[in-house]
Amino acid sequence: MCDLVARTGRHLQRYEDGRRLVAGCIPFRYRDIKDEQKKLVEVLMINSQSGPGLLFPKGGWENDETVEEAAAREAIEEAGVRGDLVKLLGFYDFKTKQPEGMCRAAVFALHVKEELASWPEQSTRQRSWLTVPEAAERSRHPWMQEALVTGFSAWLENWSDGGGCVNRSER
Repeated sequence: MCDLVARTGRHLQRYEDGRRLVAGCIPFRYRDIKDEQKKLVEVLMINSQSGPGLLFPKGGWENDETVEEAAAREAIEEAGVRGDLVKLLGFYDFKTKQPEGMCRAAVFALHVKEELASWPEQSTRQRSWLTVPEAAERSRHPWMQEALVTGFSAWLENWSDGGGCVNRSER
């Protein structure tokens, strides 16, 4: 049983210029490549509760928290991971089927330090660790694919040796 409880409802949600503000993250980790002195970067995605394809954890940014706190909370609630927010990757606008229509998401890179055995949405969410190309292919929403490709991958290229691999001496 999970001691953590997911927040529900929208009465504390932030809105700006008619858009609901949300916060999310692209959780990532390093995995050793056997017989090589490199590490592979993998990202964590979760299943959607309303159809095919995978998602990154995200949800409403509430009035009583910073955007960073909201992103970290969503990672715990939806994906059961904790870690360090290392970079704001950007803001992404998208349309939702919900009554509010338009949303703006602040998306962060989250370096995963801990995978929880129990988390609030574990009964409805499954976690999948994927390479960046696999994640781009399986992403349910174009805006999440854009955040991965133009946000996360571009940031990753700035400090890695390319290809989603990092020399062990660098990390």
